[in-house]
Amino acid sequence: MISKLAPGMTNVNIVGKITSKESKRMVNTKYGKKPVCDALLRDETGEIKISLWGDQIEMIKEGEYVSIEGGYITEFQGEFHLSIPKRGLIQKQTC
Repeated sequence: MISKLAPGMTNVNIVGKITSKESKRMVNTKYGKKPVCDALLRDETGEIKISLWGDQIEMIKEGEYVSIEGGYITEFQGEFHLSIPKRGLIQKQTC
């Protein structure tokens, strides 16, 4: 449940709906320039911002349900953020 998420949590597994998706942008990372796109994930308890990287950007569409495994929660400028590390997983769901 999104309402139970808090900064510092790791190994987060959650299912929700992508309610909005911003435009793709390029950012500099320690691995070089990479495409990223912010999106909002919602369940019955709330919503949280997530970042989609690389192939995830085209794979995940607004309005689709997804499951996320192995994520972690951070806080930036008072806003919680669900990150999906390289070893994490995001998949489309049928609901």
